[in-house]
Formats: sequence, C-alpha cells, structure tokens
Amino acid sequence: MNTKILTGAVALASAGILFAGAAEARDQIRIVGSSTVFPYTQAVSEQFANSTEFPAPVVESTGTGGGMQIFCAGVGADHPDVTGASRAMKASEYELCQTNGVDNVTEVLLGYDGLSIAVSRESDADWQLTEKDLFTALAAEVPVDGELKANPYKKWSEINPELPDVAITVFGPPPTSGTRDAFVELAMHDGCNEYPMMAEMEDADEDKWEQVCSRMRTDGPFIEAGENDNLIVQRIEADPNALGIFGYSFLFENEDKLKAASVNGVTPSFDTIASGEYDIARPLYFYIKNAHRNAIPGLQAFVEEYVSEDALGADGYLKERGLTPLSDEKREQTSKEAVDGTTMQAPKG
Repeated sequence: MNTKILTGAVALASAGILFAGAAEARDQIRIVGSSTVFPYTQAVSEQFANSTEFPAPVVESTGTGGGMQIFCAGVGADHPDVTGASRAMKASEYELCQTNGVDNVTEVLLGYDGLSIAVSRESDADWQLTEKDLFTALAAEVPVDGELKANPYKKWSEINPELPDVAITVFGPPPTSGTRDAFVELAMHDGCNEYPMMAEMEDADEDKWEQVCSRMRTDGPFIEAGENDNLIVQRIEADPNALGIFGYSFLFENEDKLKAASVNGVTPSFDTIASGEYDIARPLYFYIKNAHRNAIPGLQAFVEEYVSEDALGADGYLKERGLTPLSDEKREQTSKEAVDGTTMQAPKG
C-alpha cells in the first residue's frame, strides 16, 4: 500500500478515536487568539448563532502567541478549533503543531488592519509622529551622541521639539500579542534604522541589531496593558496626554472618544491601509484545525459564514467593524481555500 495513503488512514482513524463522543463532550465551537481579530470573530459568531441552529461559539481573547500555543497543543474535544492571529504563524509554532499531531491546518487571510496610535479627543496637541519618534520614545536603548545608552527621554518634546511638552505615556500590548510583534517589526525596526549607526549595525551584527531595535523600555513610559484593547481605550480616554497602540477596529469603534496620531504624515483609514500608504499596517489571519471540521458541530458552517461575502465582502459587516477588505480576486481565493480546507505549507524561516 502507498505509504502516504496508509499514513492518512491512520491519521483519520486516530482522529475518530480522539473524537469518539466529541459531540457529547463539546457542542460549541471553541476559538482562541488575537485581541485584534477578536471583535471580528465575535461579530461572525453572533451572526452565525442568529442564522443557524447552532449555539454561538466560545471566543477567548488570549493574544496571538498564547492562542498559537493553545491551538497547537493537540487534536480533540479538549483543544480549540480555531485561532485568530494578527500575524502569520511562525515556523516554531508550525513545528509545535506538527509535534502535537495538529498536522492539517488551513490558514485564512481575512483582510488588513492598521496599527493605530491613538489619543483622547480631549487632547489639544497635534500628534504628528514618525517611526523614529516612536522608536526613540519607546526603545530600551537608543543612540545618544553616537553611543547606545539606556533611554533617557521622559518627554515627547525632548525627542522632537515639535511634539507636545508632556511626559511619554504609551499603553501597549504585551510580548504575547501579535500586535506587539507587528508594532516592533513595522514601526520600531524602521524607526531604529533612521539612525545611521543602527542601519550599519544591522549589516555588521544582525543579532545585536535585532535585540536593540526590538526591546521596549521597562522604566515607566511604556506600559503593558495586557490583551484587553478595551482597557487601553479606557486608559487613554481618561488621560488626554497618554497614547495607546491597538488595531484600527478599536479606533474605528471609538472615534467619538479617540483620534489617531499620524505616522510619517499619514493617518490610518480604510483607504490608506488598503493602499499601503499607511506604513504600520498588517494582515490578519485565522487558522482552522481541519481534523475538527466534521467532529465539532457547526464548525464547517461557521467557516463558511466567516469567509462569506456578507462578512468579508467590500461592503460586508466586518468592514463596519473596521476590517480593511481584501481585493475581489484575493478574497475569492482565500474563501475557496477556507471552505475546501486547503492544508497550509510550512512557514519559511
């Protein structure tokens, strides 16, 4: 017998054993993952519950990294069916999935999101930031007079005289968050390389450059606010001099309370995120455990709702929540792969 066919048969048999009585053990879809993807998944869950005979899925905001760890822990009713992510799955996470028998996963590109730097509408200041400003304000070490030193800056005006003369107070996500990963990669790294000595370091010692350009300060100005983006919204609403970092959907939903700072002269919007004009934008994903599709009641129907035109379309209800839609061609492709259960390939790197 063909080895691949035999392996597949064993895998299916194993899945059947793992899911014996699964319907009795769990009749609700279980979803974990990114706090940024959470409101989109919650909207789909509500629509799914209202339009089908299935109960609403249980959706937990665990952060992208935490969600991957939980999702990749195994197959069976004790493990979640879907995880949301504000970045692509890492090679190390893929390997963890493979090690634990989660060897058939579909990756679904949902759309795009801009990392918003927001402030209370009570702020009178004109917040026009650059990626260099963000790095200089938030990095643990920064170049000072040609040398790397512990970050000495306490006020925005010390970094850039055109910025407000107020203390640097920024609420942001923890290291387990995909939003944190994206902010570091998209904003901190670019801002770091605005210093010529750091651009030279990247060529000479990439490991050291990675460490310096990625490490956030821990002496007070940057405050980790956990995985609850609504908490960041509440904190910056209460302090007109504080800034917050979160996905565009949270800014979009709270535009009566918050306003965006510009980054490199551009503010986040559906148009600037989709066009790439806004520099700190990123793709959003969810991942489906294919061994669960026919074992957890309603999972296939839920996936179909999530990638439907009503949800992901150019005028879909997820756009109303702040998601920047994919192009028609890309959306058709990602929808087909999601519904068909196309197995993702191993990530590079």
